[in-house]
Amino acid sequence: MKKDIAIVAGGNSSEYVISINSAEQIAKILDKEKYNVFTVIIKGTEWVVKSENFCDVIVNKDDFSFSLNNQITNFDCALIIIHGTPGEDGKLQGYFDTLKIPYTTANTLSSSLTFNKIFSKNYIKSFDIPLAKFVTIKKGDIIDADKIINTTGLPCFVKPNCGGSSFGITKVKEKEKLFEAIEEAYKEDTEVIIEEFLDGQELTCGLLKTKDKTLIFPPTEIISKNEFFDYEAKYTEGMAEEITPAQISDELTKEIQNLSSQIYDIFQLNGIVRVDYIYSKNKLFFIEVNTVPGMSAASLVPQQIEAAGLNPKDIFTMVIEDSIQRNNTE
Repeated sequence: MKKDIAIVAGGNSSEYVISINSAEQIAKILDKEKYNVFTVIIKGTEWVVKSENFCDVIVNKDDFSFSLNNQITNFDCALIIIHGTPGEDGKLQGYFDTLKIPYTTANTLSSSLTFNKIFSKNYIKSFDIPLAKFVTIKKGDIIDADKIINTTGLPCFVKPNCGGSSFGITKVKEKEKLFEAIEEAYKEDTEVIIEEFLDGQELTCGLLKTKDKTLIFPPTEIISKNEFFDYEAKYTEGMAEEITPAQISDELTKEIQNLSSQIYDIFQLNGIVRVDYIYSKNKLFFIEVNTVPGMSAASLVPQQIEAAGLNPKDIFTMVIEDSIQRNNTE
């Protein structure tokens, strides 16, 4: 008997469109012989099931089901592909935990921790993993530009604490531009992180662990044609080179893969994740971990899966079945 799978997409952040694109790709990939696939679009309090076979149907939030032609469908698993809130920050995970519905990402605590750049950096630095120097501020704080720059130097990056796809990020080269960059970051979040600029290679590595198997994909090197790997460089064809596998030594490849595996375990993650680094001064500096990485045609992890010679359909089957198995044993 086929299982009913909800691809949960959309969300309440600037990454809404990217999430929708990821969901469309995944819907094409999933094994239709094993699963009945439905896309659930979340936007604020509007939750609807979309399908080519019927018009939008409202989701019953009491039990995450929907009714069509007097037949109720209860989902066997939620494949969360919302980048940002509420899918990457732990909110949906808490909801599904309450309903005892399996889902394909890290749990509530791990999701909320990794989505918060400040919390995740403060947590992981106790494991002696190199980090860029950083300063944090909250909306309403008095901004002392000299004190900030004394720590981070120039240039530096100003980022919203909770956010993705490079929304609200600015590379600041002059002290006078710092205030403008902070205001831009405040459009995405009320907390801002200001990091030193690390001159080096931008590298990223996706991976997946299940109860029975660990798959660590080939790393990607990113060479942006802009100042950094911003939104335009990420999603505009020709604005960045994404080289998979990265043209780096075997030793550095193994180091990235081993460190990514360590970080996966430190944060107690589940499902497919992607860990971002800067390789500078002969060190790998941890930037962030993405617990719901993009899966659109322009995204990095699908490139890594292909480079590894793996079948995306098989990968997502592994993720779904492992999620259901974990839920049944907890």
